[in-house]
Amino acid sequence: MPANNDLPLSQAFHDWNEAVVQPALIRSPERKLAFETSSGIPVERLSLPDDELAGDYVEQLGFPGEYPFTRGVQSTMYRGRFWTMRQYAGFGTAAESNERYKYLIAQGQTGLSVAFDLPTQIGYDADDPIAAGEIGKVGVAISSLADMETLLDGIPLDKVSISMTINAPAAILLAMVIGVAKKQGVPEAQLRGTVQNDILKEYIARGTYIYPPQHSMRLITDLFRYCGERVPKWNTISISGYHIREAGSTAVQEVAFTLANGMAYVRAALEAGLDIDSFAGQLSFFFNAHNNFLEEIAKFRAARRLWASIMRDRFGAKDPRSWSLRFHTQTGGSTLTAQQAENNIVRVTLQALAAVLGGTQSLHTNSMDEALALPTEKAVQIALRTQQVIAYESGVADAVDPLAGSYLIEHLTDEIERRAAEYIDRIEAMGGAVRAIEEGYVQREIQDAAYRTQQAIDAGQEVVVGVNRFQTGAEARRELLRVDESVQVAQVANLASVRGQRDAMRAASLLDQIEQAARDPNAPLMPLFVEAVQEYVTLGEICGVLRRVFGEYQASTLV
Repeated sequence: MPANNDLPLSQAFHDWNEAVVQPALIRSPERKLAFETSSGIPVERLSLPDDELAGDYVEQLGFPGEYPFTRGVQSTMYRGRFWTMRQYAGFGTAAESNERYKYLIAQGQTGLSVAFDLPTQIGYDADDPIAAGEIGKVGVAISSLADMETLLDGIPLDKVSISMTINAPAAILLAMVIGVAKKQGVPEAQLRGTVQNDILKEYIARGTYIYPPQHSMRLITDLFRYCGERVPKWNTISISGYHIREAGSTAVQEVAFTLANGMAYVRAALEAGLDIDSFAGQLSFFFNAHNNFLEEIAKFRAARRLWASIMRDRFGAKDPRSWSLRFHTQTGGSTLTAQQAENNIVRVTLQALAAVLGGTQSLHTNSMDEALALPTEKAVQIALRTQQVIAYESGVADAVDPLAGSYLIEHLTDEIERRAAEYIDRIEAMGGAVRAIEEGYVQREIQDAAYRTQQAIDAGQEVVVGVNRFQTGAEARRELLRVDESVQVAQVANLASVRGQRDAMRAASLLDQIEQAARDPNAPLMPLFVEAVQEYVTLGEICGVLRRVFGEYQASTLV
């Protein structure tokens, strides 16, 4: 439980150490017996002000692993273990992506992060005419369980966590992972990973939606229920501010709109009859890391504190895990420049360092050439090495929340929290995030912020090194990764083979059952998805049935 605010800080610290830290150390010892600088100066786990200077320290900052989680969600943070190092990867065929995953694991990556191609993201099979020309281009093509089996071949699902950037058809892709796990003999309960599954930000900023909001929310809460009962270690959603920031929002807007979306998902689950503490601990978040170093650190701290208050005080969650905002970070894709691409290594390093100092649970570092094409293996290796240098050489992981107490960091944390809370109150007054999205409010706010930023860059008021200042002559030619058009031919042929070998009558029967269940708003769909994909019913076939029942969402034009 949170520390007693009436106790002297030194006593509150002692109580926290006895009640929280010592049990955590028994479960997971720290990486070293003692931490010290290169000069031999001891580095304490947690630095605190003196009792007479503490003020409202416990209420505002508290201790890591306790409400309000300003200083982190684990009591020992990276002294226990480093953040999960994920490199977002996937291109071409499942076999090609599998090779890249094995390469990354051999280089020291500690979790997989799967990128899917555009047809997969919007629920079309590789042989659908609408998919022509896009197979394997921005991620891996997955049409059936056979593709997922190839993608995860040789990847032990009881040991490696899988993060999948997939939204509208997230439940179906997770069903395929469950199907592969069953073939590996891994129980569902042992699976660890995340599906992004955040459809609201698709309506706001990205566009890979399929169904109208009401039906999309049903699929999301259905997945919440299934995983709460059967896949308890799986993060059922990664509520994403990343794409909101990529669309041009400010740091404050990123926090506000992301948490407002999170509140909408919580309400949808409660309206579906779920108990808040049965699913809230499986919610996770996904944030961007941009170039304003100190603001980004403060942003992560403010988001944790604000979410803890929302879950405890607005929604009445009782379990401290329900108050805890756990998040993945990706460095800012929109900050990468095609000009002087090596400069991106510096940008990514600063952004990654901000994420670590802000207390991220996992991290993807962009590759220097991603403004030009899919990353090459060399560029990916440099990006991964960036994380490893921060982890093993910089010393920043040896103390919990090392910048706490900085006057500027605490001021920025407070100010971001205050301004984000004002946005959230405004959205709540409109009827919540779904209504604010439907009315175009969130989209307009982001568009206005993006326009102001571009004006500042065009006027030279905001400097982008190598773009509007410090330019050089012609850029040297560089090796780029290209996806061959033969990928589409191979993928279509594989899919035809799958359809030819499966039990066609069984597949048709399962699709009929899914259609009937979709027409009943109270019927669970996830168990049918799991059963169907194991019979090699395809992604496009399932999404096609749901399209017939739910319809497709058509975005309104903003003016």
